Formats: sequence, C-alpha cells, structure tokens
Amino acid sequence: MDVRELVDEARRGRPRAVARLISLVENAVSSPGSAKALREVMAELATGTRKPYTAKVIGLTGSPGVGKSTATGMLVKAFRRRGSRVGVLAVDPSSPFTGGALLGDRVRMQEHATDPGVFIRSMASRGHLGGLSWATPQALRVLDAAGCDVILIETVGVGQAEVDVARLADTTIVLLAPGMGDGIQAAKAGILEVADVFVVNKADRDGVQATVRELRNMVSLIDAPWRPPIVTTIASKGEGADELVAALDKHVAYLEESGESRRRRLARARDEIEAVALAQLRSRFADLHGDRLDGLAERLLAADTDPYTAADDLIAALG
Repeated sequence: MDVRELVDEARRGRPRAVARLISLVENAVSSPGSAKALREVMAELATGTRKPYTAKVIGLTGSPGVGKSTATGMLVKAFRRRGSRVGVLAVDPSSPFTGGALLGDRVRMQEHATDPGVFIRSMASRGHLGGLSWATPQALRVLDAAGCDVILIETVGVGQAEVDVARLADTTIVLLAPGMGDGIQAAKAGILEVADVFVVNKADRDGVQATVRELRNMVSLIDAPWRPPIVTTIASKGEGADELVAALDKHVAYLEESGESRRRRLARARDEIEAVALAQLRSRFADLHGDRLDGLAERLLAADTDPYTAADDLIAALG
C-alpha cells in the first residue's frame, strides 16, 4: 500500500493500517532519510473531512509505580461502556545501553487487545526526555484521523520536571500513591503544577488520607478559575472509575465554556509547527558539520572570534 491507501484504510478504522502508519511515522521521525515519507503522511492526514484535534486527548503522568497503566486500562473500560472509540499511546522507557524497551504496557492491557473499538500502541521513548517519544505528536494525529473519540497518552514514569504531556493533552491527569513523598515534596514537584485532575491511586493503602490532605492544602493555594479535583481510586479493582470520568467531564465542560480548549489546541498546533521547523533546521545544520564548524571552532580557540559571532556565521551559511 502507498501512503494514500494506508490513510484511507486508517480512516475506516482498520487496525492494521493504523499500526502501519504509526510505524511509518516512528521510523521517519528516527531516520532523517525518511523525512519525505513523514511529510507525505502528514499531508494526507490533513486532507480529510475530520478536523484535526477532534478527539479528546487525556494525558496520564506520574512517578513510576503509581499505577498509570492500570488506571489507563480502567479508563479504557469506562469510555468503552459509553460507546467511545479509544486510542492509547503508551510510552515505555528505552534502555540506555541497548536502546530496547520492554513495552510492558502492551502486556498489562491484553484484555482490550481483541476489542475492535480500542487501539493500543506501545512506543519506546528512544532516549527522548520529557516522558514521551519523539513520534508521539505525529502518532496522535494518526489516531485522531482514524476516528478515535478519546486518546489516552500514558507517559514514561517521570520525575519532577518531565511535563511534555501537558502540551499535548486537553486534560492532564497526575497520579500519585500513598507513601510516595511528603507534602514538601509534593509542593515543589513541577509535575504537579500541570495537573487538571489529581488521582490518588492505590487508595487501599495506609496513608491515603494524608496524601489527599496534602494535595488539598496545595490546591487551596491555587488562584485560578479551575482548581484540580482530587479523586481516589483503586484502579486494579476498577474502583473510582465513575468519579474519575465525571471529573474529566467537568474539566472538558470548563475548557469549552471558558475558551481554554481553543487556547490549548492553538498552543499545541504552534508547538507542532515549531518542532517540525526545528527538526528541519537541525537537519540542515548537520550538513554544515565538518570543515565549516571545525574552522569556526579553531578560530574560537585561537581567540579570533567569540561564540556568538561564530554562531552568526554558522546561521548565515544556511542561506
């Protein structure tokens, strides 16, 4: 199949075509020589009757061990009960030694593997920081064009500052679990600042009320139209699913009523264009490596120029 046929098949909801398109996107993003194929895919996706960013995009992030995969599976069930078509992009960490990834989320979500209304794609981070893969924004476009009503993006287990998912999602869920840190740790963690909804998972553990209390104290300091609700869940048993979906619905309503939805999606489109432009510039800079860059480095060492002037010379060479 050529790209146009693949896109047509993906729009009809054919899982194999969607999988092949995402594979094509992943390979193109990681291989500069395949940029032409990636450009073709994006151009074809843009020609459909469905507008981009139609799907509701929900990001799930949090530290390792809080139960992101289990919570994602719980949400898949809840949205399927509504009859929604669900896409899942689950990012797993890559080994810094071999570059491989276990893709464990695919193992954990086996119960949805035979559901034609669910498409699950595990993606390796391939060394990209921020909790996502380089190809996640493009894969998101593929699932959106394929007719998904809801797309869940599950990040790598992240620390305090990896918050890329907030720039892609309409609603960002930050998951915590009892015993993962004290109030001071929670207050200083940059990852908590991106939350639209807090989920305290594994609520059958000791210390859940203390965690909820610390979060409430932090949320009470927020001076904004939207204060993130706090939902307790036991995702492994499906408990708290209805409350979590209700909180997500309230946030979607707030986004639409306040105009924040358009602002966020406009920012996402801006980030997407900027990322593509920077990737193209990096590719062109790669062509300048060698004699020109080495010559400028020699001049810098000899104190014949300064780094800013040398950088100007390098940029000017791009024409």
